[in-house]
Amino acid sequence: MPPEKSAYALARYSRSPDSIRQSLEWVRTHDEKAFLESYYFQYGHASIADLGHAIFCFEGVSELAAIEIEDEPLWDGQAKSSRYQDFSKAGVVTPPEIAGSPAEPAYQQAAGNLLDAYHQLHQRAFDFLAERTPRPDTMKPEPYRRALHARAYDVARYLLFLGIPTNLGQVASIRTLEKQMRRLGASCYAEVRELAGEMAQACAKPPECVWDPATATEPLAPTLARHADPDLYSQQSRSNVAAWAAANLAAFTPEAQPASVDLVRPTDPLHEIVATLLYAVTPRPFRDLYDDVSAWSPARQREVLDVAVQGRPRRDELLREFRSGYGFVFDIVTDIGAYRDLHRHRRAIQIRQPYTTALGYETPALVTAAGLEDFYRQTLQSAPVTTPYLLPFATRLRCLFKMDFAEAEYIARVRSGVKGHFSYRQIAWLMKERLAEAIPDLGRLVEATPPWVEDPLER
Repeated sequence: MPPEKSAYALARYSRSPDSIRQSLEWVRTHDEKAFLESYYFQYGHASIADLGHAIFCFEGVSELAAIEIEDEPLWDGQAKSSRYQDFSKAGVVTPPEIAGSPAEPAYQQAAGNLLDAYHQLHQRAFDFLAERTPRPDTMKPEPYRRALHARAYDVARYLLFLGIPTNLGQVASIRTLEKQMRRLGASCYAEVRELAGEMAQACAKPPECVWDPATATEPLAPTLARHADPDLYSQQSRSNVAAWAAANLAAFTPEAQPASVDLVRPTDPLHEIVATLLYAVTPRPFRDLYDDVSAWSPARQREVLDVAVQGRPRRDELLREFRSGYGFVFDIVTDIGAYRDLHRHRRAIQIRQPYTTALGYETPALVTAAGLEDFYRQTLQSAPVTTPYLLPFATRLRCLFKMDFAEAEYIARVRSGVKGHFSYRQIAWLMKERLAEAIPDLGRLVEATPPWVEDPLER
């Protein structure tokens, strides 16, 4: 069934004594559009839209756009893996802001240089791994080759960048889809705004790819398509908070070598929310902000809250920054590639600071061990980052992950395994250590694998 009809049938099923068969027959002869217009969009019965799901696939979008697409708490999907596929011939996404402008040739040249270096780094890393890790007699040549190629891509991907094209597929309720389309429609990136428009167009017509062409002639979600207007409130709210921070906070210079993982355990929800609002629009560590805010007067704290909710429409939710009360708040500094992997964990509130080169770049240990550090650093230093689309995956960023203990244990245990990428394995291990320092009796329950335990032939 199309997702809107499915939502109508299940909503009626919960509101009548009829069986599901009777409810389905009812929907065949009644208009789901009128029902959704009234109950979902007019009366605000948002849970109705959780009952219909749609599959969307995004092909040839940039890695930057993929991060924006996936940045939805209730999201299920998979993206093309940079660990197991060769991106050297993938080409590049040219952002609409640059396409056709005098800046495009320089952008294409910089992107091409990074892709050439990525290809070279992969081959040289593979050769080094093959020399250092001979094939065991018990392992066939093809699995051995695949395992080493995957490990070499783990290193080479540091020279990929946010303008690389990728594919991803998602399954989402039409409620989540509406929020996603509204959020993407207010993006500061033209590519992402255009994607929101394409999604609305897709909702207004029958599906492109169908299992049985004879049964898929109806529009996918036409009512949703009419209501997914850009979420201008969230965009304006963060802009207002950023302006307040610029006018009221002292200048800040990031540390050259900031801590990779800092565990903060807020005790005051008001202080936490104000600090989080400011964290999202500044380069400051969360601990510094929380300590500063805790010393402010109540009037100054309320000032930030009032700026954040100014102009909020009645139907719109509070910003994600208002989600508070989690016992474990991890302030993480890591490379973009590792962030892409950690970003998949949905049972955590995630706040990412704006992209910047101020925190520098990560250098994999294998680059140094293989004698490739000069080549690697020269590549990064010669890449002109005139747009976020040219930010290499090696670029460090700062992000906040709020969670309960069960999710902290899960991330530390799963992401520290020997099959994982060494960058997020380090983050997972440090999460376990910070937990053990804060609450030893809970920390001892986390069975994480130390990053020095390695097996390059596991994948």
